[in-house]
Amino acid sequence: MALNKNHEFEELNGIKCGIVEKNVKPERLAFLKELLEYNGYTVVAVPTPSPKAAVAPAPKEGEVATPPPPQPPAPETFTVGVTDYTFNSVNAIFGRMLKTKDGHIVTQAYWQQKEASSHDEIPYYEHT
Repeated sequence: MALNKNHEFEELNGIKCGIVEKNVKPERLAFLKELLEYNGYTVVAVPTPSPKAAVAPAPKEGEVATPPPPQPPAPETFTVGVTDYTFNSVNAIFGRMLKTKDGHIVTQAYWQQKEASSHDEIPYYEHT
């Protein structure tokens, strides 16, 4: 149960984890895993469960049951968490608690992978 949407936690592989992101593609998982492990967190990733298929209504008298159309395969995504269940990615980014391998503070643009490197050393609240 989460206190709010920004602080989710649940059990992943039997370990209580703070949820970092859900429905993450494999490329994003690799990025987050490398960054978070560099910052001392133990990362747990599990495949996102596939959506439940809708049950077909029972045929009426005299009707022949038609099989439902096949569902397209769900894209392979993951739920990513860290074993520190108090982890909150918003607080970690804006609290300047995460660093890149080259020693720079992780910015929101870097976290969202909009920039290849993080060189913003001025806190967001001091920008003019």
